[in-house]
Amino acid sequence: MIETPQWQYPSSRILVFAKAPRAGEVKTRLAGTIGADRATQVYSEWLETLVTQLDRARLAPLQLWVSPDARHPLFRRLAKKSGIELHNQPGGDLGQRMHEVMLRTLARCDSAVLIGSDCPVMQPDYVRRALAVMDAGVDTVLGPVEDGGYVLLGLRAAVSALFTDVPWSTQRVLQVTRQRLLDAGGGWAELETLWDVDSVADYRRWQLLQSARRCGGQNGINQEVQAS
Repeated sequence: MIETPQWQYPSSRILVFAKAPRAGEVKTRLAGTIGADRATQVYSEWLETLVTQLDRARLAPLQLWVSPDARHPLFRRLAKKSGIELHNQPGGDLGQRMHEVMLRTLARCDSAVLIGSDCPVMQPDYVRRALAVMDAGVDTVLGPVEDGGYVLLGLRAAVSALFTDVPWSTQRVLQVTRQRLLDAGGGWAELETLWDVDSVADYRRWQLLQSARRCGGQNGINQEVQAS
């Protein structure tokens, strides 16, 4: 008899947004320096590591929302290996897609955490703390990144202003999101600032972190990462 998985937050969902890892279509800025094939390879590694770690942490049921569709072999393998729910992203720009996914999810669940797949320094505990904050009654949680955006958005209600006319892929995303929250009069919480990998400098930084982990120096490098 197969036991039902025990989740720490069964009434929440973790939503992972991802693109099909195809050369020339993911991490294009980074690919200009390290090559399209290598950029695609590391993106695939980050996504698989993220899903595997979150699955093992048993925080909340996982959903993988993908574009342009769910036919890529990596998506199929992740769904088979982890039991993650696989969904095609709806149409529209990034804000419209995020909003629609949040609306669908929050119609059935108490809260949801939406995360990207290109922040390899994000660990399951980061997501756990976002879920815990909402479980304690906070409506919105942000996970900022150094480039002015965010890598995590936790919500208990899909506020449309957070997704409309936002200058996506710019340094103003977090600033605009905070202002929208202020205008709405609601409170929110923010986790510590992380960094994602867009440029070759970010990539070298990630390589340094990987090297330190292999050499047993993870703690020291993590302190450097958070301080820099």
